[in-house]
Amino acid sequence: MNNKPYYITTAIAYTSRKPHIGNSYEIVLSDALARFKRMQGYDVFFQTGTDEHGQKIEEYAANAGVSPKEYVDGVAGEIKAICDCLNTTYDKFIRTTDADHEAAVQKIFKKLYDKGDIYKSEYEGWYCVPCESFFTDSQLVDGKCPDCGREVKKEKEETYFFKLSKYQKQLEEYIESNPDFIYPESRKKEMINNFIKPGLQDLCVSRSTFKWGVPVPFDDNHVIYVWIDALSNYITGLGYDTENNSEMFNKYWPADVHIIGKDILRFHTIYWPIMLMALDIPLPKQVFGHPWLLSGNDKMSKSRGNVIYADDLCDRFGVDAVRYYLLSEMPHAQDGTITYETIIERFNSDLANTLGNLVNRTVAMNNKYFDGVIQSPEFTEDIDAELKEMALGTLAKVTRLLDTYKVSDALSEIFDLAKRCNKYIDETMPWALAKDEEKKGRLGTVLYNLLEGIRFIAVLLKPFMPETSDKILEQIGTDVNTLESLSEFGATKAGAKVGTATPLFSRLDVEKTLAEIEASLPAPEAEEDEKEIVGLAEIQYDDFAKVELRVCKVVDCQPIKKAKKLLQLTLDDGTKEPRTVASGIAKWYKPEDLIGKSVIVVANLAPRALCGVESHGMILAGEITEDDIKVAFVEGLPAGTMLS
Repeated sequence: MNNKPYYITTAIAYTSRKPHIGNSYEIVLSDALARFKRMQGYDVFFQTGTDEHGQKIEEYAANAGVSPKEYVDGVAGEIKAICDCLNTTYDKFIRTTDADHEAAVQKIFKKLYDKGDIYKSEYEGWYCVPCESFFTDSQLVDGKCPDCGREVKKEKEETYFFKLSKYQKQLEEYIESNPDFIYPESRKKEMINNFIKPGLQDLCVSRSTFKWGVPVPFDDNHVIYVWIDALSNYITGLGYDTENNSEMFNKYWPADVHIIGKDILRFHTIYWPIMLMALDIPLPKQVFGHPWLLSGNDKMSKSRGNVIYADDLCDRFGVDAVRYYLLSEMPHAQDGTITYETIIERFNSDLANTLGNLVNRTVAMNNKYFDGVIQSPEFTEDIDAELKEMALGTLAKVTRLLDTYKVSDALSEIFDLAKRCNKYIDETMPWALAKDEEKKGRLGTVLYNLLEGIRFIAVLLKPFMPETSDKILEQIGTDVNTLESLSEFGATKAGAKVGTATPLFSRLDVEKTLAEIEASLPAPEAEEDEKEIVGLAEIQYDDFAKVELRVCKVVDCQPIKKAKKLLQLTLDDGTKEPRTVASGIAKWYKPEDLIGKSVIVVANLAPRALCGVESHGMILAGEITEDDIKVAFVEGLPAGTMLS
């Protein structure tokens, strides 16, 4: 046990709205790493939290008719609740509205100003409200925000600037001499080639056009902008003070790793390290930019109707099943995907079959053949060696993979051990041994080896699936659960008794589960960034002109087995290829009611997967009442006619 300090952080979540499952991946990833480090004996401090200032929050609060503080209190509560729902073991949940954080931010700003690294000037450029970022003409993509693709507006205002350019050479030298500072390598190359080498521009660090922020201590007309406010949470959460640092700061800083999404890598590997250089504070040891978790092939969006929330998944599948999916499905350096179909598939194949069945039948056989008493492994054979060797080697593999954040690969190694245990059952056939009284000793040894192999699995799963790990250890009748105990094969005590064989994960009926999920899904809605929260949202003519309305003839229609609400329509849209659309109108129409009719379709919507059917468009229908929907049929217009 080394008791060495280890400081790990997530990015702090923006309090604009409840986070979806893609946002939740980061906290589960960080929690698994923090739990493993604790098992290794590290003195871990794990911090997460919320970013709560800015113009966007001020606007959301105004639209909701509440104060900004009331608004962020509500969303921060939801974010914290999701962290707790996912069984994460953070040591501090920091909020940028915390009084001690705000006071420290003001001191940081003043110190940088007094040093000459912050100066007042005037900014004129393109501003993106959702991203809270300024851009030059050359940075825009097709005249829009290069980060989110939304519209930008020209703004000119007095502001304070931070001298990024002053520290460019120092940052380049640091990255060169610390090759693992930005990880993985592909992200480092992106930062160097796309942002640093072209030349750093001084950074806008105050705003005067809104009030919801930390006030500049010596200028009442300005609030401190997001970069200094939000990024400094990593040190203010430890008690950093420009004059007298806390014991915690001295103990845990520099951070061992910042776990962040790849989309905010620029802020954490350019703005943040330069800020620390200007403050004469050591830089974090590493910044790991993880990929995104996509819904199918798309980013999650309420307007696409593909938002999935962590608490909903936990209610349906259980916390550990959700943690397992998130951690096992995300590749090391590429975006991962999540769909209800793949969640169910992995639940059944990995959790119910590979792991759950292994534990269940092993414990059940020990109860059946030996009244639950664990036998002494005295009757070994050559076939046992391979299982023991694999078990003893798994910890080193898992450790090496977690050291480079390859969490999915680490879980694969653990489940490979579970598969090897299942193969060992097939090889030794305990049920056959039980029929021969003279082979009772061999049977006891086989079951002992299985129980010990399962103990290795349970201990190794503890950072990833903590509740499941505890259940397994209870069922196999042992409390030996340390990493140190995995240095030898044989820590399970003969003479102890196993518990009751209780299924860890019961197989799900695919069609039934998907139908239940489909029935519970809300209708797609406009993104909050793109609509008024109160009242009717106006759009420009150019926006409406982008919508392609096309007359289509229904040539075939079938119910979708996995969803009672949906019909699958095959349409003639005037082109050579038929178009498939899934529509939630099965409650009001039978397939024969639609075949041969002409309907209006929004034809240029992005494809969306609905219960296994890729839908290319949306049929227009009117809501007469909440329980009366009528499709807009047309007559006299051939298939393919464009409406305007």
